[in-house]
Amino acid sequence: MSAAGSHGPSPDPATILKGELVLASASAARRRLLEAAGVRVRVAPVRVDEAALRRRLWDKGVDGAEAAVELAEAKARAAAQRPERRWILAADQILEHRGQWLGKPDDLGAVRAQLQRLRGDVHRLHTAAVLWHGDVPRWRHVETALLQMRCFSDRFLESYLRACGEQVRGAVGGYHIEGLGVHLFERVEGCLFAVQGLPLLPALEALRRFGILAA
Repeated sequence: MSAAGSHGPSPDPATILKGELVLASASAARRRLLEAAGVRVRVAPVRVDEAALRRRLWDKGVDGAEAAVELAEAKARAAAQRPERRWILAADQILEHRGQWLGKPDDLGAVRAQLQRLRGDVHRLHTAAVLWHGDVPRWRHVETALLQMRCFSDRFLESYLRACGEQVRGAVGGYHIEGLGVHLFERVEGCLFAVQGLPLLPALEALRRFGILAA
């Protein structure tokens, strides 16, 4: 009999994954979430002019949740142009604050300014995922989390930026909630997996539905 509180060996990804899955993203968080769940992926980032696409979607009056889906689908479509036919998973996020979409901060100065803007206020984070095979999307999903930032001090903000450094540059919102970024928040309503970059449970269910994962 196993000792109380002990766990069996982690499942081999090869026993879970029935087909190759391409992750059309350079996000370390998305890869980490999938691999922790035993899903082995081939990472294949794509080049998409996200800024231009966001502007077009904004000008068309598309809401934030649907815009996140459109961005994820654009990444999946770009990955599907490669000659090999594989199942492709892509994801993207839109951060919405007071009726505006905030882009990914390019440097620590931009991270600082964005966190100062969000401090003590509520924002929404729309996280979308698209599963693509062949010439069409087979599954699309979006989740929205409501996040309340606390009124942290400037001193805390500077210590946070020193500690996190380049880790938060280029991340939507300028925070990694799975790490020190959790100290920025007072309340979160929604899926923490989605806040990290991927609506993991619905994605796993979709992978099972299409036979990519063992059911």
